[in-house]
Amino acid sequence: MYQQPQSLDCCGGLGNVDYSKVDFSAMAFLLSYVDVTDSIFGVTVFFIAFNPLFWNLVARWEHKTRALTRTFRSPYTACYSLAAVILLLNVLRSHCFTEAMKSQPKLDALDSLPAYYAGAGLVAVGVVFVLSSFLALGFVGTFLGDYFGILMEAKVTCFPFSILDNPMYWGSTAIYLGWALMLASPAGLLLTAVVALCYTIALCFEGPFTEEIYRQKAVKSQ
Repeated sequence: MYQQPQSLDCCGGLGNVDYSKVDFSAMAFLLSYVDVTDSIFGVTVFFIAFNPLFWNLVARWEHKTRALTRTFRSPYTACYSLAAVILLLNVLRSHCFTEAMKSQPKLDALDSLPAYYAGAGLVAVGVVFVLSSFLALGFVGTFLGDYFGILMEAKVTCFPFSILDNPMYWGSTAIYLGWALMLASPAGLLLTAVVALCYTIALCFEGPFTEEIYRQKAVKSQ
């Protein structure tokens, strides 16, 4: 969804992870407190996984066929229309995320003021990253304008891209994590892990594809 014309190297690290050395004890601990069979929890997991899959598939289809551009007779109108759908899906995901946390018990160890303030701090940091990323990329740059042929002139290197790759994704993840801490929700923490995993996988597909778009642009401009 939130695409930037910048080098992304997420796949290299992901592919070389030695999963035999990963400590899954924290995940197992959370699972012991979470009812994963709860319907709203399952719906939330669905939307967490579906949303990035949806915008990646639609954007690639548009890049290959220009079907949306032809339908709306403008790449900008087509991009705005897809952005509206993406925003609605993300609102629905966030609503389900909140309801999933409310439907399950709190974790006593997190139900404290320090954890609440830590969560509020994470939400604040996440909002800064999301908003500053949006301002740096603009609306079209944020919502996959590259795939509609609306390319940026140069790679974005200002804040927050100067300190973090993919700040829109990780800012959003920080907001979910902070919200889970503020509600002392083990379900929220587990769902945040799913968000981070899905974003990591999405970046492994988005990064190389976007790089190729700008590589082709550079070749044509020579």
